[in-house]
Amino acid sequence: MEAYKAATTPMSTNCYLGVDEAGPEIDQTKYRGLISSLLYLTTSRPNIMFVVCLCARFQSCSKESYLKAAKRILKYLKGTTSMGL
Repeated sequence: MEAYKAATTPMSTNCYLGVDEAGPEIDQTKYRGLISSLLYLTTSRPNIMFVVCLCARFQSCSKESYLKAAKRILKYLKGTTSMGL
């Protein structure tokens, strides 16, 4: 993720996270670990609370589209390292 550009928003405006039954499956433990780390980070970064909780809804049936949305949050955090409470 270090090679990626920083994002200006934590979620794209045309992104819709709903039930994705046709998408390819991903490693559930990797996705849950990423979401738990982001949930821990929301204590000092409340601006990502909504998007992280939206991604956390899909921990039991993790798909590639949900991982893509979670990686977008990481790109946003990369660009806003100087922000805080």
